[in-house]
Amino acid sequence: MTQTPARLSAWVHGQVQGVGFRWWTRARALELGLTGYARNHRDGRVHVIAEGSRPQCETLLTLLRSGDTPGRVDLVVADWGIAQGGIIGFEER
Repeated sequence: MTQTPARLSAWVHGQVQGVGFRWWTRARALELGLTGYARNHRDGRVHVIAEGSRPQCETLLTLLRSGDTPGRVDLVVADWGIAQGGIIGFEER
């Protein structure tokens, strides 16, 4: 049985801009075979969208919450859905 691809939407709070956080997230996502993007938000958060298998998305979420990221992550608010597709690669936006 084939799993439906998942979509992770994660809002990352903390000191996560200007510290290489988006680049680090992109590298981890590509290692996991995920597509999507990491985008800075005006209020200092980073919004991460990742699509792929649910286990790989869960691994990325665990990494975002691990404390081993660039900068300082205070909170990650995650939401799950079904992948929408149409995204190629993983971008820093």
